Amino acid sequence: MSLPVIAAVVTAFSALVLYLWSRRKSSTDPPILKGWVPWLGCAVEFGKAPLWFIQKAKCKLGPLFTIYVTGKRLTFVTEQEDFKHFFQSPNVDFQQAVQQPVKNTASVKEESFFQYHTKIHDTVKGRLAPSKLGLISQQLSKGFLEQLNKSERSGQSIDLNDFIRNVMYAAVLNHLFGKGVMPTDTKEGLRELTVNFVEYDDEFEYGSQLPELFLKQWAKSKHWLLNLFRNIVKKLDTEQRSSGEDETLLQTLIASVDRPHAPNYGLLLMWASLANAIPISFWTVAFILSEEGCLEKAKKEIKEALGSPGSLPSDAEIPEETLLKMPYIKQCIMEAIRLRSPGVITRKVVKPIPIRNYIIPAGDHIMLSPYWAHRNTQFFPDPERFYPERWDKADLEKNVFLEGFVAFGGGRYQCPGRWFALMEIHIFIALLLHKFDMKLVSNVPNLSPLHLVGTQQPVGKCLVDYKMY
Repeated sequence: MSLPVIAAVVTAFSALVLYLWSRRKSSTDPPILKGWVPWLGCAVEFGKAPLWFIQKAKCKLGPLFTIYVTGKRLTFVTEQEDFKHFFQSPNVDFQQAVQQPVKNTASVKEESFFQYHTKIHDTVKGRLAPSKLGLISQQLSKGFLEQLNKSERSGQSIDLNDFIRNVMYAAVLNHLFGKGVMPTDTKEGLRELTVNFVEYDDEFEYGSQLPELFLKQWAKSKHWLLNLFRNIVKKLDTEQRSSGEDETLLQTLIASVDRPHAPNYGLLLMWASLANAIPISFWTVAFILSEEGCLEKAKKEIKEALGSPGSLPSDAEIPEETLLKMPYIKQCIMEAIRLRSPGVITRKVVKPIPIRNYIIPAGDHIMLSPYWAHRNTQFFPDPERFYPERWDKADLEKNVFLEGFVAFGGGRYQCPGRWFALMEIHIFIALLLHKFDMKLVSNVPNLSPLHLVGTQQPVGKCLVDYKMY
């Protein structure tokens, strides 16, 4: 192609971008922040601290607004009365919103995603339904105890986040994927798995948006994990498939999707299993340890339900009935979830939506921030305080939450593993505080304002001293 032709193409493209960026705002469009640079828009300022940027934009523009970032229009609904449009409108689509990020993070092709996503969602929802949790709770409690018993009997200035990961990663993966399937049996194998998954999870949000070229270490970990799952799928193909209650969730998943993408969906299942529940377990324990009154109340409840500290046998099982005897622990979990919920969840607008006095055009990404929704003082007075007693007004035994709580999403594709996640965190925290005497030796770290996807991550370490009872 000659230089004049290249110049003409570049000029035409630039003119088109500039036109789209600077097009006259419709009188029905929500207020918009476009920034000063075509295509990039507010990307630079937004990227510095996206969590804080959202709230600043609301203060400036009102409860419904749009920001323009790297060629995309992101329109935020921030008031509870408007959330019904996000969760219930037929004019928004969850799958169209997440298909490209799924392709970027797990290399799932578009055709496969749209063919199998609903089936995968419903399969996971069915396998982890409340009616199945009775058996799961007994198996998982044994798995947690096994991993806790492998821990050092005492430690000083240990990072609480690392401690919890080492226990929960192994136990949860062994349960959902099958014991011996993942490299969790040796310290070296678990360490390598943890290093690669933590790198993958930490940069997951950036990997969902940027080419791998700009995220070399993240891409390396992603492909390490994909290769791991390719080998796992090959190995499982040579073994007789389990049946009934003995079939693992991974086996069910592999049987439900196209074989070329089975490793890719395995990676996504791993991410969904670990990326939110484990950080919430960390935050819950950290908050409990930081409040002397909470810690005393939690220990008293655990002792009444499980017996004297450290008295459980190594093969003990915790049935659902025992968890019901520890309602305060669940209140602590719900309060940690409220405080550290995702920065945003999203849908794609497929047909214009009227909200308030505006019309959100097709093509926009409509955004809702559970993090900021949970700081609405109408529903959560003194919202920055860790106050588990606020959940007295909910009926957590029946999984009826407080009004204004939206951490698990809503609509057709509400989080399919939420009941399993609540149960596993409940079991883990009860066993951890029953088996170990833990004390904070540093402050609870602040959250990072850089992440919008998934549970908020800590900035820095949370150090504890501990000893086994």
